[in-house]
Amino acid sequence: MNTFSDSRAVELGEYIVKNKATVRAAAEVFGISKSTVHTDVTGRLKKIDPSLFYSVREVLDVNKAQRHIRGGLATKEKYLKEKVHSK
Repeated sequence: MNTFSDSRAVELGEYIVKNKATVRAAAEVFGISKSTVHTDVTGRLKKIDPSLFYSVREVLDVNKAQRHIRGGLATKEKYLKEKVHSK
């Protein structure tokens, strides 16, 4: 086992749970790719700390359920700004 990757997975998991962060937000804070975050918190973390894994999973499931809403709001904002600028 790679202890650096293991400790990073735990740090990522704790960050996501504490801040209710998305994978994208965690990747930005830690300076790594979204794929790496996902691999760490779904693969490694389940083996290292199952209880933390399930806590992370809950946060990520909520984020996934809300993703379409955030996307819709961003699109609405975009078109509202375009409408204001075109007047």
